[in-house]
Amino acid sequence: MAANPVTTGPLPGHGLAQHPFLYCGEYDYVKPYQTMYLVRHGKVEWTYSIPTNMMVYGKSQMGELGDCTRFSNGNILFSYRWGASIVTPQKKIIWDYRAAPNTEIHSAEPAGKNRVLLAQNGAPTKLLLINTVSGKVEKELALPTPYPDRVHLQVRRAHLTKAGTFLVGLMEEHRVAEFNADGKEVWSYACPDTWTGPQPKWGKFSSWDAIRLKNGNTLISNDEYGYVIEVNPKGETVWELGKNDLPGYPLDVVQEVGRLANGNTVITNWVAGNTKPEDWPSTIQIIEVTPAKKVVWALRQWKDPDLGPASSIQLLDQPGVPEKGDLQR
Repeated sequence: MAANPVTTGPLPGHGLAQHPFLYCGEYDYVKPYQTMYLVRHGKVEWTYSIPTNMMVYGKSQMGELGDCTRFSNGNILFSYRWGASIVTPQKKIIWDYRAAPNTEIHSAEPAGKNRVLLAQNGAPTKLLLINTVSGKVEKELALPTPYPDRVHLQVRRAHLTKAGTFLVGLMEEHRVAEFNADGKEVWSYACPDTWTGPQPKWGKFSSWDAIRLKNGNTLISNDEYGYVIEVNPKGETVWELGKNDLPGYPLDVVQEVGRLANGNTVITNWVAGNTKPEDWPSTIQIIEVTPAKKVVWALRQWKDPDLGPASSIQLLDQPGVPEKGDLQR
């Protein structure tokens, strides 16, 4: 199949003014700092940065802004690979958790006003519910970890569902799994293997994000394979978006995915399959698509401002309270 060419010229939607949003992305290593952006009315209203290279247990390591969420009070929770923090609008860190040695954190989600859910990759992978006031770990669940030596590729997103279960994208295992409060697996979905082309040096991996929708279905993003799929509780496909289903808007490395109140789906399209920085500007970072697969918003913002690679986006015009799990992201 011929590659889906990238659209040039004006893109659908209103660019930075389409929605107010919070945005961050991992692996922007060409810059000395990794930056989160809060955009309103088409302009960058607020930023917060971390050093690209950080001292971690006595060694310089690359930080990554992989996940970010704004609480209803304006504070922002974010992961930075070697831990997770909460920063105020005044850029003061009011809570910080450092990952244990030989572990990484790429998923950080509010789980109440004063509680967060972290996924800590390691041997084993763990889910941690932490009280941000007391600092107490209220729950710790060790997940099955068939690849304990591939820490970086274990989990990118974990979510606490309204039912009190934990929905986790298991990248290295190419599947999504749901665990109850005791850590027992109660549901899973194996992602289809649609890989074509030569085997990448880092190996194949897939399931990045998995969202339990209000209709009971699960919305799943697949990074290296470049697709989004919605399945019902039986694992049957009810909607899907393939790598080349949007002519002019190819899905590259799909990371976070979310469902809007109007039924549209928003996708963070990290960078094109090769990671040469000079090729990044060809990537459309954010795509909003209707159920009928019409692109209504496409954002390619690599200068003035350069938002960098896209891993996480929270649209701030969606109804609901983020810390109550009301958003479908």
